[in-house]
Amino acid sequence: MNTMFDLQQYALQELKDTYTEHEIKVLCSLAFCKLLHCTNIEIHLNKHEFLAKTFVDKFVQIVEELKTDKPIQYILGETEFAGIDFQLNSETLIPRPETEELVMWIVESGVQPGTSVLDIGTGSGCIIVSLGKLLKGVRLCGVDISPEAVEQAANNARRNGVEVKFEVRDILRYEEWAWPSFDVIVSNPPYVRESEKALMHDRVLNYEPSRALFVPDADPLMFYRKIAEFGRDHLNWGGLLFFEINEAFGEETVELLREMGYEDVELRKDINERERMVKARGNFKF
Repeated sequence: MNTMFDLQQYALQELKDTYTEHEIKVLCSLAFCKLLHCTNIEIHLNKHEFLAKTFVDKFVQIVEELKTDKPIQYILGETEFAGIDFQLNSETLIPRPETEELVMWIVESGVQPGTSVLDIGTGSGCIIVSLGKLLKGVRLCGVDISPEAVEQAANNARRNGVEVKFEVRDILRYEEWAWPSFDVIVSNPPYVRESEKALMHDRVLNYEPSRALFVPDADPLMFYRKIAEFGRDHLNWGGLLFFEINEAFGEETVELLREMGYEDVELRKDINERERMVKARGNFKF
């Protein structure tokens, strides 16, 4: 067992009760790319070359961790989002493809140089750092309740050459701090109801930070309401508010924003035809 081909066969056997064959092959490619600093094409071209024992040992350890349902992103300590590498820790969610769509919606919304953007619940910083790579001349800020998440986000910004001001803040108690105003506010806040835990995989429940995921069944829109309230106080005239949302509460989120005085509220489906994003415009007088 000393080539990439051998190791993939080993993984297919060891993980067959946990993952599909396709999933195992993807996991192997991610591990090979990370540990050998190679591309998928190089994996294919060199799959029968002999590997150092240290690499083989590391790969076997990865397989053992995968057996526990630990996500590969946490095992490797990083993931790719919007074509950018992001490091992760136990206080940061694994970025999802739907969130990439939210980032691109912001990019396509005519954001101009000099625009100030706030990312609430920044986590790994994937949204705000990606915006910094895709938009030129914008002023960026990210906040999160977790000091560990903020530290990780700041590190990701530095690694990717993006200047972002990060702060540890609890948006549910935003009144306790002084804030500037912003032209764009974006958030992917907790929105999964506690009752939905029964539908979720152990990979999520056992490893991803629960306070970044779950909200009480009795008030599933609590973060949206509070952030929308914050926006009325700190969103510049004509500024934009973007949310990633629970697909079960699309119309409810739209109605909430309209009732709070937001205009041009738009609900958008993701690539899987699920209602997962909302954009709204704020015209509030401070």
